[in-house]
Amino acid sequence: MTLLLMAAGSGSRYGKLKQFDELGPRGEFLMEFAIYDAIKNGFQQIVIITKAENVSFLQEYLNERLPKNIQLDVLAQELTDLPDGVTFTGERKKPWGTAHAVWAARNVINGPFVVINADDFYGQSAYRNAAAFMNSNGNDDVYALLGYTLKDTLSEHGSVSRGVCKVDGEDLLSVEERLKLIQKEEAIIDEDTGLRFTGDEQASMNFWVCRPSVFDKIESEFRIFLNDDDRIANSELYLPITIQEMLQANEVAVKCIPSGGEWFGVTYASDKEKAMKSLQDKTNEGQYTSPLWD
Repeated sequence: MTLLLMAAGSGSRYGKLKQFDELGPRGEFLMEFAIYDAIKNGFQQIVIITKAENVSFLQEYLNERLPKNIQLDVLAQELTDLPDGVTFTGERKKPWGTAHAVWAARNVINGPFVVINADDFYGQSAYRNAAAFMNSNGNDDVYALLGYTLKDTLSEHGSVSRGVCKVDGEDLLSVEERLKLIQKEEAIIDEDTGLRFTGDEQASMNFWVCRPSVFDKIESEFRIFLNDDDRIANSELYLPITIQEMLQANEVAVKCIPSGGEWFGVTYASDKEKAMKSLQDKTNEGQYTSPLWD
């Protein structure tokens, strides 16, 4: 089993590259706790997608810490990584998007894999439940999303963007992106649309269980994307949208699995103190060793 971490963001709202902020009791990055939890639950390969300038640093940093039996691949997400026979000569500063970040790992992943954000904490039970799903379900056309209770994913310091799940039993039907969710008295309001939520809905925090078939789908969508000048200028390839297109075309089924644990992120710089306290508390409770790596 493989864990793929997306760590190529710029952290615009946070103020700096939060992927490399020292949040753990001994200065560990948040992504190290995700890697620790994955390894503890039987994951044998760690893949990190980052900016080209960070590849050497992360490779060296993690090689010194991870167990020697764990395969580590640190790869760059680059604008020049295009499908065969395709060229791009225009100007673009932003990466091609999260789907393209996953596609960057196509040559090193051969089996089922989990995709997460490197700057989020997902809880140990999420990795345990994801591993159980992959070990018990070998169908190449069955994916999964680990869901979190919406009210438990908000920030005290401002509105957040969340994918709100529509489900039928265990089956995911859709994920609808809500861009400005904020708690107001007894309800959660999307300030962008005015929609109200109870808070008990399942939310996607971008913890996906994928199969290698996603790589072909991303490449197909990427070719279409690159033929649209407007999308090139103003849009990105998003992994959740790609998976939903596969779902709607009946190319895959997607299960929505409750994570069973706590999520937190560091969207804003003011979230840092809370994140550090949570990691310290979990270490004090014995969930993590300190230092994290022996």
